[in-house]
Amino acid sequence: MSITTKAAVAAFTVLAAAAHAQPSQPAPRSKPFGFGAAVTDSDLKRFTSPLPDGRGLPAGSGTVAQGRTVYAQSCASCHGEKLEGGSGDRLVGGRGSLVNNDPKKAPVKTVESYWPYATTLFDYIKRAMPFNAPGSLTDDQVYAVSAYILSQAKIVPEDATLDARSLAAVQMPNRNGFIPDPRPEKFPPVDKTPHTSAIGG
Repeated sequence: MSITTKAAVAAFTVLAAAAHAQPSQPAPRSKPFGFGAAVTDSDLKRFTSPLPDGRGLPAGSGTVAQGRTVYAQSCASCHGEKLEGGSGDRLVGGRGSLVNNDPKKAPVKTVESYWPYATTLFDYIKRAMPFNAPGSLTDDQVYAVSAYILSQAKIVPEDATLDARSLAAVQMPNRNGFIPDPRPEKFPPVDKTPHTSAIGG
C-alpha cells in the first residue's frame, strides 16, 4: 500500500469516527437566542389559516344583516358604500371580464369575479382588515361581513347565515377559472394528509 493510499485510509477512518461520535441533530434548546417565550395555544387562537374545504375555520357565525352593519362601520370608508371601491379595492362586479378579446377592456378583479374560494375572503378579512385595525374583528363579525359581501355579489341569498360549514360550501363564480396544479405529489388529497377536517369531523 502506497503512502498516499495509507494517508487517505487514515483520514477516512478519522472522519468516519468523528461523524459516528457526533449526534445526528443537536439537542433542542428552549431559548436558543436567550430571549422570548414558547408559543401557547392561547397565543395561536387569534391566527387562522383556513383551507378551501373549511379546515381551519373557527367556530362562530354571522348573518347578512349583521354584516351590513359591520361593513358600514368598518369597511365602507375604504371600499365604498356600495362596495364599488375607493381608497380600498372594489369588491363586487366584474364577472366575465377576466377573459375577453378587447385589449382596451381591463379585467375587473374582485371577490366576485376572481376569487375561487369563499374561505379566502374570511381569511383575508380576519388577518388584514380593517386597514387601520387589522385583526380587530371577532370571528362572528368576519362571518357576517363575508356574508354581506357575498350577498351583494349575488353569490349567497340576502337571508344567508354563514359559519364554517356553509362558508366552505359556497360556490364562487370563478371556482373553475384556475388551472389545477399538475404536481399531485406536492399536494396530496385530503385523505392522504395529516390534517383533520373541520367539516367532516
